[in-house]
Amino acid sequence: MSLTSSLHSLSLSMPKTHFLHGSTPLSYLSKPSSLPQNPTFFVPPIRAMKKMQGRVVCSTNDKTVSVEVVRLDPHPKYKRRVRKKKKYQAHDPENQFQVGDVVQLERSKPISKTKSFLAVPLPPRIRNKKEDKVNNEVGIPLESEQAQLA
Repeated sequence: MSLTSSLHSLSLSMPKTHFLHGSTPLSYLSKPSSLPQNPTFFVPPIRAMKKMQGRVVCSTNDKTVSVEVVRLDPHPKYKRRVRKKKKYQAHDPENQFQVGDVVQLERSKPISKTKSFLAVPLPPRIRNKKEDKVNNEVGIPLESEQAQLA
């Protein structure tokens, strides 16, 4: 009886906590929230590249081309930019691309086990006006142009 009465007197003198050493129960602690309280600070997730440009290296398969994409990446030790090549399988529904064509790869839903890109032709590049001025800088027609004029 004396032991229980002494324990009872101790529990009355101590604050009512459920844990030893005076820590508070978890229900009183603030729960962390995964979403920020202010929605203006929301940062969208970073996604991988959706478009790449490369050269067709194989077009023998039906509706599939193999495209080699070259990118520059710094060397891990020497920090010099090194060319890295990777081949991707791309969907070519009309079999319009030949070996050597430069195409743009657009990401799409997976078409097969290895194909998840769609091959799209690149628009033709606009020539610089500076190059035209360099060719006709003197103003004298070339021999091939003179033969066509005569």
